[in-house]
Amino acid sequence: MERFGDELRIERERRKVTLDTICRVTKVSVRHLEALEGSRYSELPGGVFRKGIVRSYLLAVGLEESPWMERFESTLRESGADASSENDWVEFAENVRRNRNSIEPGTGSRWIGVAVMVGVLIALGWSVWKFVLHGRLFL
Repeated sequence: MERFGDELRIERERRKVTLDTICRVTKVSVRHLEALEGSRYSELPGGVFRKGIVRSYLLAVGLEESPWMERFESTLRESGADASSENDWVEFAENVRRNRNSIEPGTGSRWIGVAVMVGVLIALGWSVWKFVLHGRLFL
């Protein structure tokens, strides 16, 4: 039985689609596309990004997504590359938590903007009252 990446390459070549075309359409680098076709899954980004690359590839080549994704996931399990996806999610969640805690909300500049807006509204209201309602504009 052929490897998953080889089967993708054969289907792509049969449909006369180049890697450069897929790269241009999907914005996925040629390096990642070559790693996918070479079944070198460790060279691909992990988790949802890896699956997104495969989905984009399938769409660009014109292959049906469901059966190919099932085969891809089973190939990942067999190769052991899927085990790292849980660690990828844990690492991603930790990065998000760290970044959220390190960002201090800048409420000071927000209040300055509110104060300036209130000042402009007061000046505009005073101008309308003074010049329009009291008729001093047309004297």
